[in-house]
Amino acid sequence: MTTFLDLHVPGVPLLMPNPWDAGSARLLASLGFEALATTSSGFAATLGRLDGGVTRSEAIEHASAIVAATSLPVSADLEDCFASSPGGVAETLRLALEAGLAGCSIEDYSGGEVLDAGVAAARVAEAAEVAHAGDVAFVLTARAENHLYDAGDLADTIARLQAYEEAGADVLYAPGLCSIEDIRAVVSAVTRPVNVLALPGAPPVAALAQAGVARISTGGAFAFAGIGAVVEAARELRDEGTYGYWPRSQEGSKAAKKAFE
Repeated sequence: MTTFLDLHVPGVPLLMPNPWDAGSARLLASLGFEALATTSSGFAATLGRLDGGVTRSEAIEHASAIVAATSLPVSADLEDCFASSPGGVAETLRLALEAGLAGCSIEDYSGGEVLDAGVAAARVAEAAEVAHAGDVAFVLTARAENHLYDAGDLADTIARLQAYEEAGADVLYAPGLCSIEDIRAVVSAVTRPVNVLALPGAPPVAALAQAGVARISTGGAFAFAGIGAVVEAARELRDEGTYGYWPRSQEGSKAAKKAFE
Protein backbone atom coordinates (compact mmCIF):
# COMPACT_ATOMS: atom_id res chain seq x y z
CA MET A 1 0.00 0.00 0.00
CA THR A 2 1.34 3.43 -0.98
CA THR A 3 1.42 5.84 1.94
CA PHE A 4 1.35 9.63 1.84
CA LEU A 5 5.05 9.71 2.67
CA ASP A 6 5.78 7.34 -0.24
CA LEU A 7 4.54 10.06 -2.60
CA HIS A 8 7.44 12.29 -1.53
CA VAL A 9 10.18 11.36 -4.00
CA PRO A 10 13.16 13.70 -4.32
CA GLY A 11 13.49 14.71 -7.95
CA VAL A 12 9.88 13.75 -8.73
CA PRO A 13 8.03 16.38 -6.72
CA LEU A 14 4.52 15.72 -5.48
CA LEU A 15 2.35 18.59 -6.70
CA MET A 16 0.08 19.29 -3.76
CA PRO A 17 -2.41 22.14 -4.28
CA ASN A 18 -4.31 23.73 -1.43
CA PRO A 19 -8.13 23.69 -1.63
CA TRP A 20 -10.10 26.05 0.60
CA ASP A 21 -13.38 24.13 0.87
CA ALA A 22 -14.92 20.75 0.02
CA GLY A 23 -15.90 21.83 -3.49
CA SER A 24 -12.42 23.03 -4.44
CA ALA A 25 -11.01 19.81 -2.96
CA ARG A 26 -13.23 17.71 -5.21
CA LEU A 27 -12.39 19.91 -8.19
CA LEU A 28 -8.63 19.54 -7.66
CA ALA A 29 -8.99 15.79 -7.11
CA SER A 30 -10.84 15.53 -10.43
CA LEU A 31 -7.88 17.18 -12.17
CA GLY A 32 -5.58 14.31 -11.23
CA PHE A 33 -3.61 15.52 -8.22
CA GLU A 34 -2.44 12.81 -5.83
CA ALA A 35 -2.69 14.68 -2.53
CA LEU A 36 -4.11 17.89 -1.11
CA ALA A 37 -3.33 20.29 1.72
CA THR A 38 -5.47 22.82 3.51
CA THR A 39 -4.56 26.50 3.46
CA SER A 40 -4.92 28.57 6.59
CA SER A 41 -5.17 31.85 4.68
CA GLY A 42 -7.59 30.47 2.09
CA PHE A 43 -9.84 28.98 4.75
CA ALA A 44 -9.75 32.17 6.81
CA ALA A 45 -10.84 34.12 3.72
CA THR A 46 -13.96 31.95 3.39
CA LEU A 47 -14.91 33.21 6.85
CA GLY A 48 -14.13 36.82 6.02
CA ARG A 49 -10.99 36.78 8.15
CA LEU A 50 -7.27 37.22 7.65
CA ASP A 51 -4.70 34.44 8.00
CA GLY A 52 -4.22 33.53 11.64
CA GLY A 53 -7.82 34.37 12.44
CA VAL A 54 -9.26 30.88 12.91
CA THR A 55 -9.37 28.77 16.04
CA ARG A 56 -8.03 25.26 16.48
CA SER A 57 -11.52 23.75 16.53
CA GLU A 58 -12.44 25.61 13.34
CA ALA A 59 -9.26 24.46 11.61
CA ILE A 60 -9.78 20.83 12.61
CA GLU A 61 -13.43 20.89 11.54
CA HIS A 62 -12.39 22.40 8.21
CA ALA A 63 -9.68 19.77 7.75
CA SER A 64 -12.24 17.02 8.45
CA ALA A 65 -14.46 18.43 5.69
CA ILE A 66 -11.58 18.40 3.21
CA VAL A 67 -10.70 14.82 4.19
CA ALA A 68 -14.32 13.74 3.68
CA ALA A 69 -14.55 15.41 0.26
CA THR A 70 -12.14 13.05 -1.55
CA SER A 71 -10.20 9.82 -1.13
CA LEU A 72 -6.86 11.63 -1.47
CA PRO A 73 -4.44 12.03 1.44
CA VAL A 74 -4.77 15.46 3.03
CA SER A 75 -2.18 17.40 5.01
CA ALA A 76 -3.39 20.28 7.17
CA ASP A 77 -1.86 23.70 7.61
CA LEU A 78 -2.22 23.95 11.37
CA GLU A 79 -0.11 27.10 11.73
CA ASP A 80 1.75 26.92 15.08
CA CYS A 81 -0.49 24.02 16.12
CA PHE A 82 -2.57 26.56 18.03
CA ALA A 83 -0.50 26.03 21.13
CA SER A 84 1.91 27.98 23.28
CA SER A 85 1.78 25.91 26.45
CA PRO A 86 3.36 22.48 27.06
CA GLY A 87 1.07 19.71 25.91
CA GLY A 88 -0.86 21.95 23.53
CA VAL A 89 1.00 20.81 20.45
CA ALA A 90 0.42 17.17 21.34
CA GLU A 91 -3.30 17.78 21.77
CA THR A 92 -3.51 19.43 18.35
CA LEU A 93 -1.76 16.41 16.80
CA ARG A 94 -4.19 14.04 18.49
CA LEU A 95 -7.10 16.02 17.04
CA ALA A 96 -5.46 15.98 13.61
CA LEU A 97 -5.18 12.20 13.71
CA GLU A 98 -8.81 11.88 14.80
CA ALA A 99 -9.82 14.04 11.83
CA GLY A 100 -8.41 11.44 9.44
CA LEU A 101 -5.60 13.60 8.14
CA ALA A 102 -2.57 12.04 6.47
CA GLY A 103 -0.30 14.73 7.83
CA CYS A 104 0.01 18.27 9.10
CA SER A 105 2.53 21.05 9.47
CA ILE A 106 3.90 22.94 12.44
CA GLU A 107 5.44 26.42 12.14
CA ASP A 108 8.19 27.95 14.23
CA TYR A 109 6.41 31.31 14.13
CA SER A 110 4.16 31.77 17.15
CA GLY A 111 2.92 34.62 19.29
CA GLY A 112 4.06 37.21 16.77
CA GLU A 113 7.68 36.08 16.56
CA VAL A 114 9.95 33.44 15.09
CA LEU A 115 10.71 31.17 18.02
CA ASP A 116 14.11 30.34 19.38
CA ALA A 117 15.35 27.34 17.39
CA GLY A 118 15.71 25.16 20.48
CA VAL A 119 12.18 25.92 21.63
CA ALA A 120 10.86 25.27 18.13
CA ALA A 121 12.70 21.94 17.88
CA ALA A 122 11.21 20.84 21.21
CA ARG A 123 7.76 21.60 19.84
CA VAL A 124 8.51 19.53 16.72
CA ALA A 125 9.64 16.66 18.94
CA GLU A 126 6.38 16.90 20.91
CA ALA A 127 4.40 16.77 17.67
CA ALA A 128 6.49 13.88 16.29
CA GLU A 129 5.96 11.78 19.38
CA VAL A 130 2.19 11.81 18.81
CA ALA A 131 2.41 11.65 15.01
CA HIS A 132 4.48 8.47 15.07
CA ALA A 133 2.98 6.72 18.08
CA GLY A 134 0.23 4.78 16.31
CA ASP A 135 -0.22 2.59 13.26
CA VAL A 136 -1.07 5.49 10.92
CA ALA A 137 1.85 6.65 8.77
CA PHE A 138 1.20 10.28 9.71
CA VAL A 139 3.51 12.78 7.96
CA LEU A 140 4.74 15.68 10.09
CA THR A 141 6.02 18.69 8.17
CA ALA A 142 8.19 21.17 10.09
CA ARG A 143 8.34 24.72 8.78
CA ALA A 144 11.13 27.28 9.19
CA GLU A 145 9.38 30.64 8.84
CA ASN A 146 12.38 32.96 9.20
CA HIS A 147 12.51 33.94 5.52
CA LEU A 148 8.89 35.08 5.60
CA TYR A 149 9.58 37.40 8.51
CA ASP A 150 13.14 38.57 7.72
CA ALA A 151 14.29 36.89 10.90
CA GLY A 152 17.33 34.97 9.70
CA ASP A 153 19.54 34.05 6.79
CA LEU A 154 19.95 30.81 4.82
CA ALA A 155 22.38 29.40 7.39
CA ASP A 156 19.75 29.90 10.08
CA THR A 157 17.13 28.23 7.88
CA ILE A 158 19.34 25.20 7.31
CA ALA A 159 20.25 24.93 10.99
CA ARG A 160 16.58 25.06 11.95
CA LEU A 161 15.55 22.43 9.41
CA GLN A 162 18.37 20.15 10.50
CA ALA A 163 17.21 20.51 14.11
CA TYR A 164 13.63 19.73 13.11
CA GLU A 165 14.79 16.68 11.19
CA GLU A 166 16.65 15.50 14.29
CA ALA A 167 13.49 16.14 16.32
CA GLY A 168 11.48 13.75 14.14
CA ALA A 169 9.95 15.74 11.27
CA ASP A 170 9.18 13.70 8.14
CA VAL A 171 9.17 16.61 5.68
CA LEU A 172 11.00 19.94 5.87
CA TYR A 173 9.70 23.23 4.55
CA ALA A 174 11.05 26.79 4.41
CA PRO A 175 8.39 28.95 2.75
CA GLY A 176 9.85 32.07 1.18
CA LEU A 177 12.84 30.46 -0.51
CA CYS A 178 12.90 31.31 -4.23
CA SER A 179 16.55 31.10 -5.26
CA ILE A 180 17.38 27.79 -6.89
CA GLU A 181 20.84 27.96 -5.28
CA ASP A 182 19.29 28.35 -1.82
CA ILE A 183 16.84 25.54 -2.48
CA ARG A 184 19.64 23.24 -3.62
CA ALA A 185 21.59 24.11 -0.47
CA VAL A 186 18.63 23.17 1.72
CA VAL A 187 18.00 19.89 -0.11
CA SER A 188 21.68 18.97 0.19
CA ALA A 189 21.82 19.82 3.89
CA VAL A 190 19.03 17.48 5.04
CA THR A 191 18.01 13.88 4.44
CA ARG A 192 14.23 14.30 4.68
CA PRO A 193 11.99 15.30 1.73
CA VAL A 194 11.83 19.05 1.13
CA ASN A 195 8.69 21.01 0.28
CA VAL A 196 8.85 24.28 -1.69
CA LEU A 197 6.11 26.90 -1.84
CA ALA A 198 5.23 27.94 -5.41
CA LEU A 199 5.75 31.70 -5.14
CA PRO A 200 6.16 34.39 -7.81
CA GLY A 201 9.77 34.17 -8.93
CA ALA A 202 10.23 30.61 -7.70
CA PRO A 203 11.86 28.19 -10.16
CA PRO A 204 9.47 26.16 -12.34
CA VAL A 205 8.60 22.60 -11.43
CA ALA A 206 11.21 21.10 -13.77
CA ALA A 207 14.02 23.10 -12.15
CA LEU A 208 12.83 22.19 -8.64
CA ALA A 209 12.75 18.54 -9.67
CA GLN A 210 16.36 18.77 -10.85
CA ALA A 211 17.25 20.32 -7.50
CA GLY A 212 15.87 17.27 -5.68
CA VAL A 213 12.70 18.83 -4.27
CA ALA A 214 10.13 16.23 -3.20
CA ARG A 215 6.96 18.32 -2.85
CA ILE A 216 5.54 21.59 -4.16
CA SER A 217 2.54 23.30 -2.58
CA THR A 218 0.59 26.45 -3.45
CA GLY A 219 -0.48 27.88 -0.09
CA GLY A 220 -3.38 30.29 -0.44
CA ALA A 221 -2.57 31.13 -4.07
CA PHE A 222 -5.42 29.19 -5.68
CA ALA A 223 -7.97 30.54 -3.20
CA PHE A 224 -6.89 34.11 -3.83
CA ALA A 225 -6.71 33.51 -7.58
CA GLY A 226 -10.42 32.69 -7.31
CA ILE A 227 -11.06 35.82 -5.27
CA GLY A 228 -9.09 37.83 -7.82
CA ALA A 229 -11.29 36.50 -10.62
CA VAL A 230 -14.40 37.56 -8.68
CA VAL A 231 -12.96 41.04 -8.18
CA GLU A 232 -12.23 41.39 -11.91
CA ALA A 233 -15.72 40.22 -12.85
CA ALA A 234 -17.40 42.47 -10.29
CA ARG A 235 -15.44 45.53 -11.41
CA GLU A 236 -16.28 44.84 -15.05
CA LEU A 237 -19.98 44.63 -14.22
CA ARG A 238 -19.89 47.72 -12.02
CA ASP A 239 -17.64 49.94 -14.13
CA GLU A 240 -18.18 48.76 -17.72
CA GLY A 241 -21.61 47.20 -17.59
CA THR A 242 -20.36 44.25 -19.66
CA TYR A 243 -20.16 40.51 -19.12
CA GLY A 244 -16.73 39.50 -20.37
CA TYR A 245 -16.30 37.21 -17.39
CA TRP A 246 -18.74 34.67 -18.85
CA PRO A 247 -16.23 32.55 -20.82
CA ARG A 248 -14.22 31.94 -17.63
CA SER A 249 -17.43 31.30 -15.71
CA GLN A 250 -18.60 28.74 -18.26
CA GLU A 251 -15.23 27.01 -18.11
CA GLY A 252 -15.53 26.82 -14.33
CA SER A 253 -19.07 25.52 -14.57
CA LYS A 254 -18.00 22.71 -16.88
CA ALA A 255 -15.16 21.72 -14.57
CA ALA A 256 -17.47 21.77 -11.51
CA LYS A 257 -20.11 19.63 -13.21
CA LYS A 258 -17.47 17.08 -14.17
CA ALA A 259 -15.97 17.05 -10.66
CA PHE A 260 -19.26 16.89 -8.79
CA GLU A 261 -21.17 14.37 -10.90
